[in-house]
Amino acid sequence: MQNDLFIRAAFSQQTERPPVWMMRQAGRFMKEYWDIKNKYSFLEMCKTPEIAADVTLLPVDLLGIDAAILFSDILVTAEAMGGELSFTQGVGPRFANPIRNEKDIDALSIAVEEKLRYVADAIRVVQQRLNGAIPLIGFAGAPFTVLSYLVEGGSSKDFKLTKLFLNNHPALAHKLLDKIATVTITYLNMQIAAGVNALQLFDSWALALSWDDYQEFAHQYNVKIIAELKRTGIPIISFCKGSSVFAPLMAEARPDVISVDWNADLRRIKQTLPKGIAVQGNLDPFVLYADQAVIKKKIIQLLERMRDEEGFIFNLGHGIMPDIPFDNVKFAVDVIKEFRY
Repeated sequence: MQNDLFIRAAFSQQTERPPVWMMRQAGRFMKEYWDIKNKYSFLEMCKTPEIAADVTLLPVDLLGIDAAILFSDILVTAEAMGGELSFTQGVGPRFANPIRNEKDIDALSIAVEEKLRYVADAIRVVQQRLNGAIPLIGFAGAPFTVLSYLVEGGSSKDFKLTKLFLNNHPALAHKLLDKIATVTITYLNMQIAAGVNALQLFDSWALALSWDDYQEFAHQYNVKIIAELKRTGIPIISFCKGSSVFAPLMAEARPDVISVDWNADLRRIKQTLPKGIAVQGNLDPFVLYADQAVIKKKIIQLLERMRDEEGFIFNLGHGIMPDIPFDNVKFAVDVIKEFRY
Protein backbone atom coordinates (compact mmCIF):
# COMPACT_ATOMS: atom_id res chain seq x y z
CA MET A 1 0.00 0.00 0.00
CA GLN A 2 1.42 3.36 -1.06
CA ASN A 3 0.12 5.19 2.03
CA ASP A 4 -0.16 2.90 5.06
CA LEU A 5 -0.16 5.60 7.77
CA PHE A 6 -3.70 4.73 8.83
CA ILE A 7 -3.01 0.99 9.14
CA ARG A 8 0.22 1.57 11.09
CA ALA A 9 -1.48 3.97 13.50
CA ALA A 10 -4.44 1.59 13.94
CA PHE A 11 -1.99 -1.11 15.03
CA SER A 12 -0.23 1.36 17.40
CA GLN A 13 2.91 1.48 15.27
CA GLN A 14 5.04 4.57 14.83
CA THR A 15 4.04 7.11 12.19
CA GLU A 16 5.71 10.31 11.03
CA ARG A 17 2.41 12.22 11.39
CA PRO A 18 -1.14 11.35 12.41
CA PRO A 19 -3.26 9.89 9.61
CA VAL A 20 -6.51 11.72 8.94
CA TRP A 21 -9.95 10.72 7.74
CA MET A 22 -13.34 12.04 8.83
CA MET A 23 -16.65 10.34 9.50
CA ARG A 24 -19.21 11.30 6.82
CA GLN A 25 -16.31 12.53 4.68
CA ALA A 26 -18.12 11.53 1.47
CA GLY A 27 -21.25 13.46 2.33
CA ARG A 28 -23.57 16.36 1.86
CA PHE A 29 -21.04 19.14 2.53
CA MET A 30 -19.61 18.57 -0.97
CA LYS A 31 -21.12 20.01 -4.14
CA GLU A 32 -19.88 16.95 -6.00
CA TYR A 33 -21.95 14.72 -3.70
CA TRP A 34 -25.09 16.65 -4.59
CA ASP A 35 -24.27 16.43 -8.30
CA ILE A 36 -24.70 12.68 -7.85
CA LYS A 37 -27.44 12.74 -5.19
CA ASN A 38 -29.72 14.89 -7.35
CA LYS A 39 -29.82 12.07 -9.91
CA TYR A 40 -30.48 9.13 -7.60
CA SER A 41 -32.16 8.25 -4.32
CA PHE A 42 -29.93 7.54 -1.33
CA LEU A 43 -30.61 3.80 -1.46
CA GLU A 44 -29.97 3.73 -5.21
CA MET A 45 -26.57 5.29 -4.51
CA CYS A 46 -25.81 2.65 -1.87
CA LYS A 47 -27.02 -0.27 -3.99
CA THR A 48 -25.34 0.63 -7.28
CA PRO A 49 -21.67 -0.38 -6.93
CA GLU A 50 -20.30 2.09 -9.50
CA ILE A 51 -22.16 5.00 -7.90
CA ALA A 52 -21.20 3.94 -4.37
CA ALA A 53 -17.59 3.82 -5.57
CA ASP A 54 -17.86 7.28 -7.14
CA VAL A 55 -19.06 8.76 -3.83
CA THR A 56 -16.52 6.79 -1.75
CA LEU A 57 -13.71 8.28 -3.83
CA LEU A 58 -14.86 11.92 -3.68
CA PRO A 59 -12.90 12.76 -0.48
CA VAL A 60 -9.91 10.80 -1.78
CA ASP A 61 -9.73 13.03 -4.83
CA LEU A 62 -10.92 16.31 -3.28
CA LEU A 63 -9.53 16.20 0.28
CA GLY A 64 -6.48 13.96 0.04
CA ILE A 65 -7.38 11.95 3.14
CA ASP A 66 -5.36 8.93 4.34
CA ALA A 67 -8.20 6.38 4.32
CA ALA A 68 -11.43 5.98 2.36
CA ILE A 69 -14.60 4.66 3.96
CA LEU A 70 -17.12 2.80 1.87
CA PHE A 71 -20.22 4.82 0.98
CA SER A 72 -23.14 2.91 2.47
CA ASP A 73 -25.37 3.09 5.54
CA ILE A 74 -25.51 1.33 8.90
CA LEU A 75 -29.14 0.31 8.25
CA VAL A 76 -28.59 -1.83 5.16
CA THR A 77 -28.34 -4.88 7.43
CA ALA A 78 -31.73 -4.12 8.98
CA GLU A 79 -33.25 -3.74 5.52
CA ALA A 80 -31.73 -7.03 4.39
CA MET A 81 -33.29 -8.70 7.45
CA GLY A 82 -36.73 -7.49 6.38
CA GLY A 83 -37.03 -3.92 7.57
CA GLU A 84 -38.99 -1.76 5.12
CA LEU A 85 -36.48 1.08 4.90
CA SER A 86 -36.86 4.45 3.22
CA PHE A 87 -34.98 7.74 3.40
CA THR A 88 -36.79 11.07 3.20
CA GLN A 89 -35.00 14.39 2.75
CA GLY A 90 -35.10 16.34 6.02
CA VAL A 91 -36.53 13.35 7.93
CA GLY A 92 -33.91 10.65 7.59
CA PRO A 93 -34.38 6.89 7.73
CA ARG A 94 -37.79 5.37 8.42
CA PHE A 95 -38.94 1.78 8.87
CA ALA A 96 -42.56 1.20 7.83
CA ASN A 97 -42.70 -2.00 9.90
CA PRO A 98 -41.17 -1.21 13.31
CA ILE A 99 -40.59 -4.02 15.81
CA ARG A 100 -43.40 -4.28 18.34
CA ASN A 101 -43.52 -7.94 19.43
CA GLU A 102 -41.93 -11.38 19.16
CA LYS A 103 -43.73 -12.15 15.91
CA ASP A 104 -42.06 -9.12 14.32
CA ILE A 105 -38.65 -10.37 15.50
CA ASP A 106 -39.32 -13.90 14.22
CA ALA A 107 -40.18 -12.44 10.81
CA LEU A 108 -36.66 -11.01 10.44
CA SER A 109 -34.26 -13.14 8.40
CA ILE A 110 -30.59 -13.80 9.15
CA ALA A 111 -29.95 -15.06 5.58
CA VAL A 112 -28.74 -11.72 4.25
CA GLU A 113 -25.54 -12.33 2.32
CA GLU A 114 -27.11 -12.41 -1.16
CA LYS A 115 -29.23 -9.35 -0.38
CA LEU A 116 -26.08 -7.44 0.61
CA ARG A 117 -23.97 -8.65 -2.30
CA TYR A 118 -24.04 -5.13 -3.76
CA VAL A 119 -21.82 -4.00 -0.87
CA ALA A 120 -19.16 -6.59 -1.69
CA ASP A 121 -19.39 -5.57 -5.34
CA ALA A 122 -18.89 -1.91 -4.41
CA ILE A 123 -15.83 -2.79 -2.32
CA ARG A 124 -14.26 -4.56 -5.30
CA VAL A 125 -14.91 -1.58 -7.57
CA VAL A 126 -13.43 0.86 -5.04
CA GLN A 127 -10.33 -1.26 -4.48
CA GLN A 128 -9.79 -1.58 -8.22
CA ARG A 129 -9.89 2.21 -8.53
CA LEU A 130 -7.79 2.88 -5.43
CA ASN A 131 -5.15 0.47 -6.73
CA GLY A 132 -3.41 0.31 -3.36
CA ALA A 133 -3.13 4.09 -2.86
CA ILE A 134 -4.77 4.22 0.60
CA PRO A 135 -6.75 1.79 2.80
CA LEU A 136 -10.50 1.25 2.44
CA ILE A 137 -12.57 1.07 5.63
CA GLY A 138 -15.70 -1.07 5.70
CA PHE A 139 -18.27 -0.76 8.46
CA ALA A 140 -21.49 -1.89 10.08
CA GLY A 141 -23.95 -0.62 12.64
CA ALA A 142 -23.64 -2.23 16.06
CA PRO A 143 -26.62 -4.30 17.27
CA PHE A 144 -27.99 -1.85 19.85
CA THR A 145 -27.95 1.07 17.40
CA VAL A 146 -29.63 -0.99 14.68
CA LEU A 147 -32.21 -2.23 17.22
CA SER A 148 -33.01 1.37 18.18
CA TYR A 149 -33.92 2.24 14.59
CA LEU A 150 -36.01 -0.91 14.17
CA VAL A 151 -37.92 -0.29 17.41
CA GLU A 152 -38.33 3.48 17.04
CA GLY A 153 -39.15 3.19 13.35
CA GLY A 154 -36.46 5.75 12.58
CA SER A 155 -34.38 8.36 14.37
CA SER A 156 -35.22 9.41 17.91
CA LYS A 157 -34.31 12.22 20.30
CA ASP A 158 -35.12 10.39 23.53
CA PHE A 159 -35.20 6.65 22.59
CA LYS A 160 -38.35 6.26 24.67
CA LEU A 161 -39.68 3.26 22.73
CA THR A 162 -36.26 1.61 22.75
CA LYS A 163 -35.85 1.99 26.49
CA LEU A 164 -39.37 0.74 27.16
CA PHE A 165 -38.57 -2.28 25.01
CA LEU A 166 -35.33 -2.99 26.91
CA ASN A 167 -36.95 -2.50 30.32
CA ASN A 168 -40.28 -4.25 29.77
CA HIS A 169 -39.19 -6.97 27.33
CA PRO A 170 -35.50 -7.72 27.93
CA ALA A 171 -35.76 -11.30 26.65
CA LEU A 172 -37.19 -10.07 23.35
CA ALA A 173 -34.52 -7.39 23.17
CA HIS A 174 -31.83 -10.04 23.54
CA LYS A 175 -33.49 -12.20 20.91
CA LEU A 176 -33.44 -9.29 18.48
CA LEU A 177 -29.90 -8.24 19.40
CA ASP A 178 -28.64 -11.78 18.89
CA LYS A 179 -30.17 -11.88 15.40
CA ILE A 180 -28.62 -8.53 14.49
CA ALA A 181 -25.22 -9.62 15.85
CA THR A 182 -25.32 -12.81 13.77
CA VAL A 183 -26.11 -10.78 10.65
CA THR A 184 -23.41 -8.23 11.47
CA ILE A 185 -20.74 -10.92 11.76
CA THR A 186 -21.77 -12.38 8.39
CA TYR A 187 -21.83 -8.92 6.83
CA LEU A 188 -18.42 -7.80 8.11
CA ASN A 189 -16.78 -11.09 7.17
CA MET A 190 -18.26 -10.64 3.69
CA GLN A 191 -16.63 -7.19 3.52
CA ILE A 192 -13.30 -8.69 4.60
CA ALA A 193 -13.56 -11.34 1.87
CA ALA A 194 -14.36 -8.61 -0.66
CA GLY A 195 -11.16 -6.75 0.22
CA VAL A 196 -11.58 -4.03 2.85
CA ASN A 197 -8.40 -3.06 4.72
CA ALA A 198 -10.05 -2.02 8.00
CA LEU A 199 -13.46 -1.99 9.70
CA GLN A 200 -15.43 0.32 11.96
CA LEU A 201 -18.31 -0.74 14.20
CA PHE A 202 -20.72 2.18 14.69
CA ASP A 203 -22.69 2.10 17.95
CA SER A 204 -23.91 5.60 17.27
CA TRP A 205 -26.64 5.79 19.91
CA ALA A 206 -24.96 3.97 22.81
CA LEU A 207 -24.90 7.24 24.77
CA ALA A 208 -28.65 6.76 25.34
CA LEU A 209 -27.83 3.87 27.67
CA SER A 210 -26.88 3.72 31.34
CA TRP A 211 -23.64 1.93 32.25
CA ASP A 212 -25.48 -1.27 33.23
CA ASP A 213 -27.70 -1.23 30.16
CA TYR A 214 -24.70 -0.61 27.92
CA GLN A 215 -23.05 -3.71 29.39
CA GLU A 216 -26.16 -5.83 28.93
CA PHE A 217 -27.62 -4.61 25.64
CA ALA A 218 -24.63 -3.28 23.69
CA HIS A 219 -21.23 -4.34 24.98
CA GLN A 220 -21.67 -8.11 25.05
CA TYR A 221 -22.83 -8.15 21.43
CA ASN A 222 -19.94 -5.97 20.29
CA VAL A 223 -17.58 -8.38 22.06
CA LYS A 224 -19.14 -11.29 20.17
CA ILE A 225 -18.88 -9.54 16.80
CA ILE A 226 -15.23 -8.54 17.15
CA ALA A 227 -14.29 -12.02 18.40
CA GLU A 228 -15.87 -13.77 15.40
CA LEU A 229 -14.35 -11.70 12.59
CA LYS A 230 -11.82 -13.33 10.27
CA ARG A 231 -9.61 -10.28 10.22
CA THR A 232 -5.91 -11.12 10.39
CA GLY A 233 -4.06 -7.91 9.56
CA ILE A 234 -7.31 -5.93 9.37
CA PRO A 235 -7.79 -3.47 12.26
CA ILE A 236 -11.22 -2.76 13.69
CA ILE A 237 -12.32 0.56 15.17
CA SER A 238 -15.02 0.70 17.83
CA PHE A 239 -17.04 3.93 17.79
CA CYS A 240 -19.90 5.23 19.85
CA LYS A 241 -21.24 8.50 21.05
CA GLY A 242 -20.43 8.03 24.70
CA SER A 243 -16.99 6.55 24.21
CA SER A 244 -15.62 9.10 26.66
CA VAL A 245 -17.72 7.25 29.27
CA PHE A 246 -17.69 3.69 27.95
CA ALA A 247 -14.05 3.44 26.80
CA PRO A 248 -13.00 1.03 29.60
CA LEU A 249 -15.76 -1.39 28.59
CA MET A 250 -15.14 -0.87 24.89
CA ALA A 251 -11.52 -1.90 25.43
CA GLU A 252 -12.69 -5.25 26.83
CA ALA A 253 -14.09 -6.09 23.39
CA ARG A 254 -10.47 -5.93 22.14
CA PRO A 255 -10.79 -3.58 19.18
CA ASP A 256 -7.57 -2.20 17.73
CA VAL A 257 -8.84 1.39 17.91
CA ILE A 258 -11.40 3.22 20.03
CA SER A 259 -12.91 6.31 18.41
CA VAL A 260 -13.48 8.94 21.09
CA ASP A 261 -16.08 11.73 21.17
CA TRP A 262 -15.09 15.33 21.88
CA ASN A 263 -16.19 15.33 25.53
CA ALA A 264 -12.99 13.61 26.64
CA ASP A 265 -9.33 14.48 27.06
CA LEU A 266 -8.03 12.18 24.33
CA ARG A 267 -4.57 11.76 25.84
CA ARG A 268 -6.05 10.81 29.21
CA ILE A 269 -8.33 8.24 27.58
CA LYS A 270 -5.37 6.81 25.65
CA GLN A 271 -3.30 6.45 28.79
CA THR A 272 -6.06 4.57 30.60
CA LEU A 273 -6.44 2.00 27.81
CA PRO A 274 -4.48 -1.25 27.60
CA LYS A 275 -1.25 -0.99 25.65
CA GLY A 276 -1.80 -1.66 21.97
CA ILE A 277 -5.23 -0.05 21.67
CA ALA A 278 -5.04 3.08 19.53
CA VAL A 279 -7.39 6.04 19.70
CA GLN A 280 -9.20 7.97 17.00
CA GLY A 281 -10.71 11.42 17.27
CA ASN A 282 -11.72 13.67 18.71
CA LEU A 283 -12.16 17.20 17.34
CA ASP A 284 -15.60 18.71 17.91
CA PRO A 285 -16.99 18.89 14.35
CA PHE A 286 -18.51 22.31 15.13
CA VAL A 287 -14.95 23.69 15.16
CA LEU A 288 -15.05 23.36 11.37
CA TYR A 289 -17.63 26.15 11.18
CA ALA A 290 -15.13 28.58 12.72
CA ASP A 291 -12.59 30.91 11.12
CA GLN A 292 -9.64 29.05 9.65
CA ALA A 293 -7.24 30.55 12.20
CA VAL A 294 -9.38 29.05 14.95
CA ILE A 295 -9.57 25.70 13.14
CA LYS A 296 -5.79 25.57 12.86
CA LYS A 297 -5.30 26.51 16.52
CA LYS A 298 -7.72 23.82 17.77
CA ILE A 299 -6.22 21.14 15.54
CA ILE A 300 -2.63 21.95 16.51
CA GLN A 301 -3.62 21.88 20.19
CA LEU A 302 -4.99 18.36 19.74
CA LEU A 303 -2.01 17.17 17.69
CA GLU A 304 0.47 18.52 20.24
CA ARG A 305 -1.52 16.92 23.06
CA MET A 306 -1.09 13.54 21.34
CA ARG A 307 2.50 14.10 20.17
CA ASP A 308 4.17 11.36 22.23
CA GLU A 309 1.35 8.81 21.98
CA GLU A 310 1.71 5.86 19.61
CA GLY A 311 -1.51 4.86 17.95
CA PHE A 312 -3.41 8.08 17.12
CA ILE A 313 -5.70 8.63 14.14
CA PHE A 314 -7.08 12.13 13.64
CA ASN A 315 -10.83 12.26 13.17
CA LEU A 316 -13.85 14.16 14.41
CA GLY A 317 -15.77 13.16 17.52
CA HIS A 318 -18.72 12.47 15.21
CA GLY A 319 -19.56 13.06 11.54
CA ILE A 320 -19.24 16.18 9.42
CA MET A 321 -22.45 18.23 9.34
CA PRO A 322 -23.88 18.90 5.88
CA ASP A 323 -23.54 22.69 5.98
CA ILE A 324 -19.89 22.86 7.08
CA PRO A 325 -17.96 24.80 4.40
CA PHE A 326 -15.98 22.47 2.15
CA ASP A 327 -13.01 24.85 2.15
CA ASN A 328 -12.78 24.55 5.95
CA VAL A 329 -12.70 20.75 5.77
CA LYS A 330 -9.97 20.86 3.12
CA PHE A 331 -8.03 23.38 5.20
CA ALA A 332 -8.26 21.13 8.27
CA VAL A 333 -6.94 18.12 6.34
CA ASP A 334 -4.05 20.18 5.01
CA VAL A 335 -3.11 21.41 8.49
CA ILE A 336 -2.96 17.83 9.76
CA LYS A 337 -0.94 16.60 6.80
CA GLU A 338 1.65 19.35 7.32
CA PHE A 339 2.19 18.38 10.98
CA ARG A 340 5.22 16.30 11.90
CA TYR A 341 6.12 14.48 15.11
